Amino acid sequence: MAVEEAGANHVAIIFGVTGLVGKELARNLASKKTWKVYGVARKPGIISFRDRHPDCHFISCDLLNPLEAQQKFSSLRDVTHVFWVTWASQFPLDSEECCEQNKAMMGNALNALLPVAEKLRHVSLQTGTKHYVSLQGPFDKGEVCYYDEESPRDLLRERLAGKVAWSVHRPGLIMGSSQRTVFNFMGSLCVYGAICKYLNLPFVFGGTRESWEEAYVDGSDARLVAEQHIWAATNEEIYRTDGQAFNAINGTGFTWKEIWPAVGLKLGVEVPQDMFSEEFSLLEAMADKEGVWKEIVLKAGLLQTEMRDLANWAFMDMLFRCPVKMLGTRDKADGLGFTVRYQTLDSISYWIDFMRKEKLIP
Repeated sequence: MAVEEAGANHVAIIFGVTGLVGKELARNLASKKTWKVYGVARKPGIISFRDRHPDCHFISCDLLNPLEAQQKFSSLRDVTHVFWVTWASQFPLDSEECCEQNKAMMGNALNALLPVAEKLRHVSLQTGTKHYVSLQGPFDKGEVCYYDEESPRDLLRERLAGKVAWSVHRPGLIMGSSQRTVFNFMGSLCVYGAICKYLNLPFVFGGTRESWEEAYVDGSDARLVAEQHIWAATNEEIYRTDGQAFNAINGTGFTWKEIWPAVGLKLGVEVPQDMFSEEFSLLEAMADKEGVWKEIVLKAGLLQTEMRDLANWAFMDMLFRCPVKMLGTRDKADGLGFTVRYQTLDSISYWIDFMRKEKLIP
C-alpha cells in the first residue's frame, strides 16, 4: 500500500473543523509536524485547538456568503487536501432545501479555492449512512426512500472535472466531542447521565423494542472516521478521479440492550432493572432541566455551556425510535487495507473520559 509520505507540501483545509470529525482531523493532522492545517467554521469551539497546535490556522467564514468565501480562501494557494465535514442543518436533513443549501456552501468554497490551489491532490467528502435511507416520513416498511447524496457528488464531478481524486465517507452514529454539532450523540448521552445522577433519576432507555433489542445503527468513532479520511486522501493506490465511496463504521454490531448497563456504570448512574420504556421520551423528560444543567456546570466547575450546546433531545428520541435499520458493511475499506476498528462500547467509554478531561461533563 503506497501511502504518501507527508512532506512540507501537505496542506489540509478542513471545512467544519469544530464538528465531531473535524476536531479529530485537526488534532490528527496538526500533530504531524510535516502538515500545515487550515480549519474553517463559522465560530471557534469553546475549546480552541489553536493554542495546542500552532500550525493549525483557524478561519472564520460563513460558507453561504460567496463574497466572504472568496475573500477568505482565494489566497490559499498552498492547499493540497480538502476535507469537507460540514453540513448545514437549517432545513430538514434530506429536504430539497437542505441539499440546495449545502450545494451552495460547497460551491462557494470550491469557486474560491480551485482557481488558485494548483497543487490540490484530493477532496474528501463526508455524508453518512443516511445515504442508504431517508428519515423523512411517512414510512412504509415495504418501501425504502433514499437520501439524496448526488447533489454534492455531482458538484465534485463537475468542478473537479476528472483532474483531482476524491472520495466519499459515510459514518453511522458518530461518537466524538463537540459543542458545535447538531446531532451530538455523546453530548446528549452524557448530559442525560449527569442529570440522572444529580437528581437521582433512573437511567432509562426510551425507544422502540426493536431498536432496543436488535442491531439498528452502526457506531462510528470520530477517531476512526478521521483516520479513514486521511487514509483515503493520502493513499495514491486507491485514488479515483471519478470518486469512490466508503462506509466509515466501527465494524462490530451492537444493541442498546447489551451495552446500556455498562454505559450507565461508566456515567455513575442508577440503571434500573427495567431499563427499557416505550413511553419514555428524552425530549419530554429533559424539557425543564436547563436550570439543572446550569447548576451542575457551576457546582462541578465545568466549562460554561448551555444544555443545547451539547444535547439534542429530539435527535435522541428519533435515534431510539428509528423506523428503519441503518446498518452498513465495511468490506470495501477492509479489502483495500483500512484496518482501524473499534468496539462501540469502548468508543463511548473513551469519549466520556475525553469529555471529562475537557471539563465539559462531570
